[in-house]
Order: sequence, then C-alpha cells, then structure tokens
Amino acid sequence: MRDALGEGSQPRSNLGSPTGRGRRGPFLRRGLLYLGLPLALLVALIFVTIRCGVIERQFIYFPERDLVADPAQVGLSFEEVYFVASDGVRLHGWFAPGRQDITWLWFHGNAGNISHRLENLKLLHDELGVSVFLFDYRGYGRSQGKPSEEGTYRDAQAALTYLRSRGDTDPERIVYFGRSLGAGVAVELATRESPLALILESSFPSIPALARHLYPFLPIGPLLRTKYDSLAKIGSVEAPLLVLHGDRDEIVPLQAGRSLFEAAREPKQFYVIQGAGHNDTYLVGGEEYLRVLRRFLDSLGR
Repeated sequence: MRDALGEGSQPRSNLGSPTGRGRRGPFLRRGLLYLGLPLALLVALIFVTIRCGVIERQFIYFPERDLVADPAQVGLSFEEVYFVASDGVRLHGWFAPGRQDITWLWFHGNAGNISHRLENLKLLHDELGVSVFLFDYRGYGRSQGKPSEEGTYRDAQAALTYLRSRGDTDPERIVYFGRSLGAGVAVELATRESPLALILESSFPSIPALARHLYPFLPIGPLLRTKYDSLAKIGSVEAPLLVLHGDRDEIVPLQAGRSLFEAAREPKQFYVIQGAGHNDTYLVGGEEYLRVLRRFLDSLGR
C-alpha cells in the first residue's frame, strides 16, 4: 500500500524569526521520529512475514480447488490422469490426444487450476494438432499438497516421467510450454531434462525481479526465499527456444521477457504479441500468433 505524506502548515509568526527557527527544530526531529518508527516497524513486519512464508504465499500462489468444467465440455476427448511426485504427493491432470506426434507438456500460471484453461487448451489442440498434457501443481484443483517452488519442480518432473511412460507418446517429441509462473517451472525442468523445444509465454526473469517491478516501494525482493530464477538458468538450456510476450503486459513488462530471451542460447526466437496483456495472449494474438507457433513446431523436424 502506498502512503501519501501530507505537508502541514506553519504559523506565520514563526517564519523568518530566530524564535521560529528554534521551535521548528524540535518539531522536525519529532516528526522524523514519528515517521521513522512506523517505517521501521513496517520493515520488521515485512521481514517476519516473509520469513514465515505469509507474503510469499499471498504474492505468488493463487490456487483454486474446484474444477469448473472438463475438456469434454469444450468438445475434446481426453483421459483423466492421476500420478505421483517423488515425495508421494498425488497429482491430477488431463491428457488430450492429438493428430501430431508432438506432445505439449503445459505448465500453467499461478492462479486458478487446469479447468480455467479450457478455451486455450481447445485452441492449441485443434489448431496445432498436438497432444496436450495439462496438469495441476500440488495445491491446485484435485492435486494434493500445498504449492512451493521446490514442489512445483517435483511436480514437473513427475509429469514428464508420466508422459514418458505412456505407450502412445514419443519421449523424444515432448515440447515444454510454460506461461507466466509456469515458464519458471519449465525452464528449471529444461536444465535437467532437455525437451524437443521450449516455449515460454509472458515469462519473467525471477520472482525478486518481478517483486521489485510490482512493489517498488516495498523492500521485499531480497528477502524472498522463492526465486524461480529463470534468468540464471536459461543459459544452460540447449533446446530450441521460442519466447512470446504481449507488448501491453500489465504484470510482466515486455523488457522482462526480452531480457530472458537475450540470456538464452541459440537457436531462439522472440515474438511480440501486439496489443496483448498478460492473460489474453492467445485471444489477442489471433491467427498470426498461431502461425508463429506452427512455424516453430514445423522447424523442429521429424
């Protein structure tokens, strides 16, 4: 919350007189003291709540448990999937088979659950022809547990392991697609398990960098334990990369996505979605957006 500090009026009889100057000194010092104490308390409160994880949970994760629909309600055939992460957390997802041999492993953003991505799911499935595996991180939808950075990394590995175990998917033809926070999850997985390709949309360099942009008046960035430091990791990703970003993104500025792109290895492509914000890229992007995705997938060969 931004505080507005007002200026008080001064008695006219004090202006320009030695007595007035003498009186203003104690008042000024007292005012600074009154201002300094709340600021110190605020900083201490921020530090304590961050160390307890309160601000991080409120700032980063916005899960919803209830599924509002399923792929059948948008005309997609699908398989409901349950699988288990390495620490025993049971996770839930949907697998929608496609006509291509490419499987699209989807890492969604920080809010809602997989049922809030159905319109986007149908568009990508129908227009690109890929099989899509869309799953919920721990704490989201029907997946057990509570979300955390390490937890989402475990969930991503478990999702990949599950896909590779299927008899109807080619383990060498899996593309990682990460949106927003999911981009950080996808980058981490790509540093350990190289995909056929990596697609990042509305991505950010790190959580502390994003916190500095969204809350420039609060010194919380250096205190955050959750990092999703894609900027430090992207240089070790060897897979072909496509970065997409809206030029009107109101949460993650365009330059943030570009900085991640610039730190990555070749081969790589950057596409600006004209007029798109953070959450409407696939709607605003239209046919040109889909054309960029098709060309990128076609460039991967057979």
